Amino acid sequence: MTAESELEYGREAAARAAAAVAARLGGESPEVGLILGSGLGGIVDRFDHARRVSYGDIPGFPTTTVVGHPGVLVAGALAGRPAVALAGRFHMYEGHSAAMAAFPVRVLAALGVRILFVSNAAGGVRRTFRPGDLMVIADHANLTGRNPLFGPVQPGDTRFPDMSSPYDPELRAALHQAGGRAGVPLVDGVYGWTLGPAYETPAEVRMFERLGLDAVGMSTVPEVIAARAAGLRVAGLSCVTNLACGITTAPVAHDEVLEVTRAAAGRFEAVVMEWVRNL
Repeated sequence: MTAESELEYGREAAARAAAAVAARLGGESPEVGLILGSGLGGIVDRFDHARRVSYGDIPGFPTTTVVGHPGVLVAGALAGRPAVALAGRFHMYEGHSAAMAAFPVRVLAALGVRILFVSNAAGGVRRTFRPGDLMVIADHANLTGRNPLFGPVQPGDTRFPDMSSPYDPELRAALHQAGGRAGVPLVDGVYGWTLGPAYETPAEVRMFERLGLDAVGMSTVPEVIAARAAGLRVAGLSCVTNLACGITTAPVAHDEVLEVTRAAAGRFEAVVMEWVRNL
């Protein structure tokens, strides 16, 4: 994909998509945006006065193809705050560009969101992790060489966004406080982004371990890069669904990933609700 064609997922396209969404929301302006990873979309049922918009009704949004990603935008009040959630995301392994993977973040920014929460299912590289653990993302490593900012700079974006603290320290601290109130233990960790869709080999996992990564997955990073370029504050949680290959000899299957996220959903939702309520 050329730099010029990336413009179809730029600021003007995001404004058109946001206008279509806003028309369905009745003029509500969300403060917080959430992107919900595989099997973690149940929090949309916690919204009060919820309005739902199918991705098929949002200009520029393709259909989601991954099990566990319903493909619906939900807006309303979450823990008393105006919020909007994306249940499902677009991955580069589906054939999308990095700009497309980050496009929903541009739409959220155009809707007025200033705080972005990202979540994902991830494989545990840290040897002390167990399936179902929740990790506050302290930092990330882009292992793909892809970047959603490639191409002409978009109006309102920072050309060279500072990534010294991509995940806002105050919002991270608030997540830990929310976990304490909810009785859910959380740990900090570094997330690594790979393209997928194959799971990692034992040799790759040994490399990730030496690089200082704690968990690895196939999403999130392009969204965070775009959010930082647009001036959004970001926080995130990874649900560790399995120990990565080589850390364990057990095979990895997507059905098992979804099973673990379903089992962890109650704890995940409790933390997020407490976090949003006390922003």
